Formats: sequence, structure tokens, C-alpha cells
Amino acid sequence: MARSTSGESVLTRTMRILRTFNTTPTTLSVSEIARRADLPIATAHRLVGELVDLGALERESDKRVRIGYQLWETASRSSPARDLSRTALPYMEDLQAVVREHTQIGVLEGTDVLYLERLSDRGAGRNVAEIAGRLPIHATSSGLVLLAHSSPEFQEEVLQQPLRRYTAHTVTDPGQLRRRLAAVRADGYVIAPQMITLGAVGLAAPVRDRDNRVVAALSVVVPADGRGSPHMHAPALVAASRGVSRAMGARVPGGNTIRTRGAKPSH
Repeated sequence: MARSTSGESVLTRTMRILRTFNTTPTTLSVSEIARRADLPIATAHRLVGELVDLGALERESDKRVRIGYQLWETASRSSPARDLSRTALPYMEDLQAVVREHTQIGVLEGTDVLYLERLSDRGAGRNVAEIAGRLPIHATSSGLVLLAHSSPEFQEEVLQQPLRRYTAHTVTDPGQLRRRLAAVRADGYVIAPQMITLGAVGLAAPVRDRDNRVVAALSVVVPADGRGSPHMHAPALVAASRGVSRAMGARVPGGNTIRTRGAKPSH
């Protein structure tokens, strides 16, 4: 496989181009792709052209480029996310009928939460999570669940990094986060008020596979406007997460009995 003067293969440079579409906007110019991928403009132009010819990317009338249907089709057909989403969706629909705000499921990808599905009611409150979008693991309810059930080595790796504070409620102190993660494991769910978005409270619970590994987090996002305690949604959320887990072959208790700490989180 041909390599550049920097020693990178064509495949490596191509993947860097595709990863530039991980963030908004969904269409990019070739110069924007070159800058984001840290490639010479001539190299980016050549590789983008080949990807367009192959159907992996599509060029719009204004010459901007977006992910092509052929790449989306190939990824969707073989992605493990498809099976998880298909299993979770019926339980998400039941949960959404109760919450009537936002219901979503996410998995760990690097040090981010990658969201696979999201259901939202018309007129629902604020929520920055998007399907195929990423949010930081330390600042979201789903992320706290996934981090709490990851290996101690990975937890320490995350906690030793500089953690961005998104709002005044974002927990960035390692000691405080360790205590929060221990509470998540003890309670079986987490409530994260306004950690990444003011005006929104996230609740999340773990989803397990047949080997009892936590492979995803089911979450809801509700307004932090005093219309009711977020705690009232916890039983339905935990029951739904256990339903998804059982459908995936995990042995989890039935019902929706959960441990609560009683205190209403500050908004």
C-alpha cells in the first residue's frame, strides 16, 4: 500500500478524511477536510475525488462533500450497533411513552459516548445528543454509567486527563468523580443534572449482554424546570434497561425495584 513521505499509508489518510465527518456540519469543503485531517490540500483533493468515485462520499452542487449512501449502507448492514438498536428499540418506545421527552441509547467509543438511537417528543426540552453523535464520557449520564462499569485502568486513564467543564454542574474533580462512579454501581442508575447542558437533566442505567458485561447505557433527558423530580423517571428507566438486557441474554432481576438516595438533585 502506497505511503506518503510521512510514512502514513493511503488507508490511514483515507480514514482520517472519513473521520472529519464526525462533527457538524455534515457537509465540508475539500479545504476544510484537508485542515481537519491535517493533510496537504492536493492530497485531500485527490483522495476525496477517489472516495466520491467509489460512492463513499458524495459531492453536492456547491462542491461541498458529505458521507455517501453507499458507505452508510455498508456500515449499517454490518454494524454491531444495528443489532443492539433493534433489540433496544421496543423498550425505548415503551419508555418514551412514559417520559415523553427524550430517550436514547449510547455505547462507549474511545472516551466518548456514541449515541445509536434517540426518540424525542415534539416540544421536548433541550438535548444535545444526536444519533451518530458523540458526547464526553465524564459530562453525561450515559457516560457516567459506561465509565462506572469499565475497567479500573480505563477509569484512571480518563480521570487523569484534563476534563472540560461544560457548565457549573460538570464534575471534573477526580476524587468527586470516583465517588460518583461508586454510587452509580451501587444504585444501578445515575441522575446527572445540567452537567453538559443547562436546563436539562440526564438519567441513565446500564444495559448488559449475555456475559453480564455493560455494553450500553439507556438514558432519558428531561427538563430541569421544577415540573417534577427527575427521580420519578428512574423506575421506568431501570425497568426498560433491564428489559433490554434480558433480551440480549443477560440474567438481571425483574421488576423495577431500585435503590434511591432520596435527595432531590439540585437544578
